[in-house]
Amino acid sequence: MEDKPDINQPDPELSPERQKELQGLARRLGYRFKDLGLLDQALRHSSYAHERPESGPSNEQLEFLGDAVLALVISDLLLASFPRSSEGELSRKRAALVNARQLAALTRQLDLGPHLLLGRGEESQAGRDKPSLLADALEAVLAACFLDGGLKAAQTLIHRLFVPLLETQARLSWQDFKTALQELTQARYKLSPSYHLLEESGPSHHRRFRVEVRLGPEPLAQGDGPSKKQAAQMAARLALERLEGEEQ
Repeated sequence: MEDKPDINQPDPELSPERQKELQGLARRLGYRFKDLGLLDQALRHSSYAHERPESGPSNEQLEFLGDAVLALVISDLLLASFPRSSEGELSRKRAALVNARQLAALTRQLDLGPHLLLGRGEESQAGRDKPSLLADALEAVLAACFLDGGLKAAQTLIHRLFVPLLETQARLSWQDFKTALQELTQARYKLSPSYHLLEESGPSHHRRFRVEVRLGPEPLAQGDGPSKKQAAQMAARLALERLEGEEQ
């Protein structure tokens, strides 16, 4: 892709230690960066850039671009995998694959946390383990890969990360996780799951709900969302993933 925006300017010279660190990370990603400065920026949180303006821009613009690249590649992957699915079904499948929790889990799997550049405040507040911060960093890394190597390079990396998730989730019910969980627990344990509202928060125009699903007295998973129904569906999906993992 020609004439990509030069997002990573100004780019300070990387120390030999940082270069070595980023090269090791690039090997784990399976992509060799021509410009390690892009990868460095992808890991530079706004709190760090604010405290040290000379370090260069934060990863916020890369995060914005990475979100779009990820949505494009995942949409294309889902269309190829489920050619007969409706738009609504594809949207639900994409939402199940691409969300902050899933992205944060992949970020931990890649061990990006130790490479993040954080300001003192974020560092003191365990920023390296914040799901939203980790998810943003992964999106920024995907954008860095896109800018450095083009769409094909980003597509290869995204497929490597998400195809295993797609294969796992294809065995679950995309339509109704509560029904799928009910069927599984009845077949395996002769029990039905129950759902319990744990928390309701936020202003009236932006409510958030947290629901826990239990099997008998045992908690299986918790989910959150803008409605009790969506929170329960999220909890059921996580419970299905847990039970499937235990079976494997």
